[in-house]
Amino acid sequence: MSTPTEQLAAAGVSIWLDDLSRERITTGNLSALISDRTVSGVTTNPTIFAGALSKGEAYAEQVATLAAAGADVDTAIFEITTDDVQAASDIFRPVYDATNGVDGRVSIEVSPDLAHDTAATVAQAKELWAKVDRPNALIKIPATKAGLPAITEVIGAGISVNVTLIFSLERYAAVIDAYLSGLEKARDAGIDISGLQSVASFFVSRVDTEVDKRLKAIGTDEATALLSQAGLANARLAYELFEREFGSPRAQALLEAGANLQRPLWASTGVKDPALPDTLYVTELVAAGTVNTMPEKTLEATFDHGVIEGDTITGNIEAAHAFFGQLAAVGVDFADVTQTLEDEGVEKFIVSWHELQETVETALKAAR
Repeated sequence: MSTPTEQLAAAGVSIWLDDLSRERITTGNLSALISDRTVSGVTTNPTIFAGALSKGEAYAEQVATLAAAGADVDTAIFEITTDDVQAASDIFRPVYDATNGVDGRVSIEVSPDLAHDTAATVAQAKELWAKVDRPNALIKIPATKAGLPAITEVIGAGISVNVTLIFSLERYAAVIDAYLSGLEKARDAGIDISGLQSVASFFVSRVDTEVDKRLKAIGTDEATALLSQAGLANARLAYELFEREFGSPRAQALLEAGANLQRPLWASTGVKDPALPDTLYVTELVAAGTVNTMPEKTLEATFDHGVIEGDTITGNIEAAHAFFGQLAAVGVDFADVTQTLEDEGVEKFIVSWHELQETVETALKAAR
């Protein structure tokens, strides 16, 4: 009998863990998740690093060394986080080799303070890539308007990218265009594009949280009948867009030249509403060639009782289109929803980044 996580992987979904800490690395927990839970990659963000550094003694020795060397806060964060990503990348290297570079990926994000600064995002992406110095790293860049040209520039420089904070189909289409432009730039510069990988992180549960808040405020029977469906419908239409855009002559020409698909990645897949099934954003978003990055709680729930029934996306695309017609009819402005979520997403990561800076500042002072 195979486990639900093995069944999910067999259905073509790569399972990535949305968490990283030095403790996971040093205790063997990360290695165990690869063998026991079919985990094939890791994503990080400022919130995850802030949490890891605020609890646990795993970083004490490195903090003391950095303090003695007179490192400032941002230097210390850079050293600590890139060390974790290097170590995790080494643990995942066999997965990377076995999948020809598709999986075994570990993501590290540019500072969210730079989300609206194209040039600074490009500069830090290059700096992170050089410092981590592992072929299976992914540099995370947010899909803000300033992030789009940065994605093209960074891919064009031969750096693999995880595009994060995507909420709307319109922005997702722009992300795909930025990726294809980057591939064309890299190809024209003589870079081997077959080694470039990218994922597009489409957020799911946060969409339901925001839409459901608005539906409950409307309060009609028609509105409440639409609760907890927007996140899945939006992701399913994103998959339709993915298939359409990568079937275009422009994309096909690049794929024939050795380029890789930019896979859709389902992010924010932990259920925020306790009334919903805890594996909802996993079992209902199954399709070949996708990634699902899960908090550990969602990963364990999926392993324990997830019911994997094959592709749950392509057969539901028509219904997803119908859903958005109904959503508009009850008065929810979905374009406003996605813009609100992007603004909040950037702001939340900035707050977490500043918390991380405060945590490290306190630790450096204590060590001195």
